[in-house]
Amino acid sequence: MTGKRPVAILISGRGSNMTALIEAAQAPDYPARIVGVFSNRAAAQGLQTAASHGIATASLAQSAFPDRDAFDQAMTAQLERWGAELVCLAGFMRILSPAFVSHWQGRLINIHPSLLPAYKGLDTHARVLAAGETEHGCTVHFVTPGLDEGPAIAQARVPVLPGDTADTLAARVLVEEHRLYPEALRRLALGDVSF
Repeated sequence: MTGKRPVAILISGRGSNMTALIEAAQAPDYPARIVGVFSNRAAAQGLQTAASHGIATASLAQSAFPDRDAFDQAMTAQLERWGAELVCLAGFMRILSPAFVSHWQGRLINIHPSLLPAYKGLDTHARVLAAGETEHGCTVHFVTPGLDEGPAIAQARVPVLPGDTADTLAARVLVEEHRLYPEALRRLALGDVSF
């Protein structure tokens, strides 16, 4: 397939959603290709995984920059050196500057472990259990300056089962994340969704 959209992925850890995207992009008919993986942590396990797939990697430490804007400008410069047109957040544990979000608006997506707009932020699995919910899931959404507030592209639902712990629930949601994120990126790359 010609004309695959170049995609950069931002991670902070092991990058399991990154791996799902990399594997999906290996299909000849997938409309995107992963051109680079960036992390704010040099020791992020996902950088090694990406490199093992022959994908360019880079990392920068926040501490090397005077402020968030300067860090994000350097990050954008790296993504543009790779030729990225789309950016996927995959466990990137930093709040992005408004300038970064604005620069990539409509081309920047994230996966969040809840059925947004419910349960924005951290510790979603434990919070869902504490609230006695019967359903949980994940959402791929466009990134906007407000935390986990951008328009949803796709959602997947899982039941909350009797005896669930935060870990068992998280594991069940993660299976759906790995299915949902590549499908959402496919739709974005094809132009089927826009913001």
